[in-house]
Amino acid sequence: MNQMKKLKPAYGAFALVLFLSLLLSGVASAHVTVLPKEATQGSYEKFAVRVPNEKTIPTVKVEVKFPLDSVSISRFEPKPGWTYELTRNGDNITGVIWTATGEGLGATEFGEFYMQGKVADTATAISWKAYQTYKDGSVVEWVGAEGSDKPASVTKVNPKPAGAATDSHGHTAAAAAGETAASAAAAPASSLPLYLSIAAVVLGAASLLVSLSRKK
Repeated sequence: MNQMKKLKPAYGAFALVLFLSLLLSGVASAHVTVLPKEATQGSYEKFAVRVPNEKTIPTVKVEVKFPLDSVSISRFEPKPGWTYELTRNGDNITGVIWTATGEGLGATEFGEFYMQGKVADTATAISWKAYQTYKDGSVVEWVGAEGSDKPASVTKVNPKPAGAATDSHGHTAAAAAGETAASAAAAPASSLPLYLSIAAVVLGAASLLVSLSRKK
């Protein structure tokens, strides 16, 4: 009985560490991202804007601005329950605004918005500035640098393979294979670091618990 009483603080510490790790990892991962995380110079790509809801009130509007020196977006997939309008500078599409026609994204929901475009031939990265508006009118601006509280999503752009055959749409054989692999792996790969971090914290806490038990 005394041994069990001595272990209670250790179990409490373990539970607290586990709870905080799950809470902090959820906060860190809950931001607007654009997938895939990698593309190839000169390629045509389908991009997914993934928007998780962070509050207890719905997300009702999402705006994304396009860096014209890195990408040219020209097509948008209709999304039930949402309308979209484009912002332009002359003939160039500079951004898109999706607006909910109903309740939007609820407290435990996320949504994906799809668009297509061409990666610039000289691009090295695409930085996507996103603005998430909630039903109360508050706006979260995902425009910061990597590592900031509200970072902009960045797509890394790889060089076009030298000597690769190019079709009439600017595709290359090597690039097409890379795009397919990147698109297929984008969603699970984006969560892998999160899962590994949680596992490391849990194992560390378990090791601490065993150590304290032996000392007692």
